Amino acid sequence: MCGIVGYIGGDLATPFLLEGLRRLEYRGYDSAGVASLDGSRMAVTRAVGRIERLAARLESEEHLGSIGIGHTRWATHGAATEQNAHPHLGGRGRVAIVHNGVIENHQQLRQQLENAGVTFQSETDTEVIAQLIEQHLGASAEDVDAAVTQEQLVSAVEATLKRLQGTYGLVVMCRDLPDLLVAARLGSPLVVGVGRHEHFIASDAAPLVGHTEKIVYLADRQLAIVKADSLHVREQHGGRVRHQVERLAVESEEVDLGDCPHYMLKEIFEQPDSLRNAMRGRLDDNDATAVFGGLNLRPQQLRQIDRIVLTACGTSWHAALLGEYLIEELARIPVEVEYASELRYRNPPMDNQTLLFAITQSGETADTLAALREVKRKGHPTLAICNVIGSSIAQEADGGVYLHAGPEIGVASTKAYTSQCVVLAMLALYFGRLRHLSFEQGQAAIEQLRALPDQVAEALRANDQVRRIAERYKDCANFLYLGRQFNFPTALEGALKLKEISYVHAEGYPAAEMKHGPIALVDSSTPSVFIIPRGSVYDKVMANLEEVKARGGPVIAVCSEGDDRVADLADDVIHVPDAPTWLQPIVSIVPLQMLAYHIALLRGCDVDKPRNLAKSVTVE
Repeated sequence: MCGIVGYIGGDLATPFLLEGLRRLEYRGYDSAGVASLDGSRMAVTRAVGRIERLAARLESEEHLGSIGIGHTRWATHGAATEQNAHPHLGGRGRVAIVHNGVIENHQQLRQQLENAGVTFQSETDTEVIAQLIEQHLGASAEDVDAAVTQEQLVSAVEATLKRLQGTYGLVVMCRDLPDLLVAARLGSPLVVGVGRHEHFIASDAAPLVGHTEKIVYLADRQLAIVKADSLHVREQHGGRVRHQVERLAVESEEVDLGDCPHYMLKEIFEQPDSLRNAMRGRLDDNDATAVFGGLNLRPQQLRQIDRIVLTACGTSWHAALLGEYLIEELARIPVEVEYASELRYRNPPMDNQTLLFAITQSGETADTLAALREVKRKGHPTLAICNVIGSSIAQEADGGVYLHAGPEIGVASTKAYTSQCVVLAMLALYFGRLRHLSFEQGQAAIEQLRALPDQVAEALRANDQVRRIAERYKDCANFLYLGRQFNFPTALEGALKLKEISYVHAEGYPAAEMKHGPIALVDSSTPSVFIIPRGSVYDKVMANLEEVKARGGPVIAVCSEGDDRVADLADDVIHVPDAPTWLQPIVSIVPLQMLAYHIALLRGCDVDKPRNLAKSVTVE
């Protein structure tokens, strides 16, 4: 949620700020704004709605400075209005600030400031930060009209941070210091791009692609003093730290649309490659197992694990549910799947041999991060499955696995989901080989995993057929998604995709559970989407399909190639290649992603930026 960009260097700031904000649109937002400094003149422009409206305003407003900050806001405190959009100014107009996160004690601080005579211009918690910095600057200067020094600004920022409770990633710009930006983070990511006589700041790496290959990830409770020719990182209220400059491992084509009309479609079709990337270097033929260099736990320790907890939110929770099936099937280890938003407030019994995996695409999901911290505080080993290098969860977990799916710009996750699933499949193989799977069983599993990207590529060939099916059902108000065993999570994820981007009500169920209530919804205007590839529960799901047909419900079936039995009963059929039962969900979800995409498109929805949703949910 929300996006931050900043620039200081020799070029005009606003072109980079606008480009960077566009690259952060996937995070979700409802207003945007920029501020720049030209000498001592601070220009601020804000707009409600899409970046294009902000860009249109900037064409008629002068922003000539080579230092600036920008922001996309997803409304939390206060409605989506121009008044509440960032950047926010302090009362004397000397300080501008952009901020991601939530300040939990903002009401108390606001009341204190109002009692001191401060007048607020917005309803946001962010303005509290700007006003506090202004207050501390006034207290530190004998002459309130005197120019602010670098030391005074840094001291005022640090004094303000001491009073904040909650999370923040923020960048501060001061009218009196046109050669300086101050950035700080706690629980909300910030990355600094290192250029030649210029520096860039952003809430993730996407805006930096094409501008620099050198980046510095700020850690929690670090503060960066950023100038065109220098970067100093220090602990908040402490000494300077030696920051590590890393290479930005993202190519420009990964964040550009190319020839695709939407990021979601581009990312759906990238899945064969993203699956190969997730498996690259991790399948060991010599030992017939998967290998993970980042787990940071010895095999001897992992053999002692007798319970695994998978925690996640949204789409990642569906991947976790599949992970439960996979790990229990291959490794025979009891697995529990927990919504992170619930786990963080529960006190479930966990013995000494319990291992937690936190599963997240962004690595910044607030509930998942809080759940990980709570379990870690109790002394249990914590591992992460994550796509974003340097993210908060990746830094705080004891170890983990990166997905290597590449940037996922569309808000509705597609390639990150299937990459999570294949990583969980490899972990199931790894734990299985540690325990009871034979060499031959491990080798067979490796061969099946290696065949998976080509099977997904084959499933993608149904795109035109799926589009035609979408045209038939685009006006339906309700859908049921039904699958069993490994494809029950597929039903949940398929339903979520339709809800997310087309705003159509859809529910996923285990197919047999239909008789226990949902069958009451079946009528001629409610399609049922069955995931029914060949496998051990095929006949059971077929019986459920026949029950729907007997009640006049239209059926869309995702089934195996050449399955005439399903074709004879279903109204519409989407064929997918045969795959081993444990990997079939990674193939079967592909046409459901395409179905959601095409229905949303036909309904006139914004498939990449669905209403009210954000890619990285950083608030509770």
